[in-house]
Amino acid sequence: MRSLAPLGDRVLVKRAQKEVQTAAGIYLPTDSTKDPNEGTVVSVGPGERDVAGNLHATTLKAGDTVLLPEYGGTKVKIEDEEVFLFRESDILGKFE
Repeated sequence: MRSLAPLGDRVLVKRAQKEVQTAAGIYLPTDSTKDPNEGTVVSVGPGERDVAGNLHATTLKAGDTVLLPEYGGTKVKIEDEEVFLFRESDILGKFE
């Protein structure tokens, strides 16, 4: 099984599944629904180094649920699974 370890302050995120059914039970066509802006952190890089060489660790950890920007991230396909690579600063927030 292949795995990907992010470098620097990058975060590997798996987006949540698209909603295909409304609360009323109506099924939506999958091509008309937009990508959800929520995801689960799969893995994180060690952090970013500043000019003095000090390491600033990432504040996220694997398993965190995060709020993602509508656009952005690098799509990566690892064995039939689609994940996205974001910089930590691009992630909008963390759900508690």
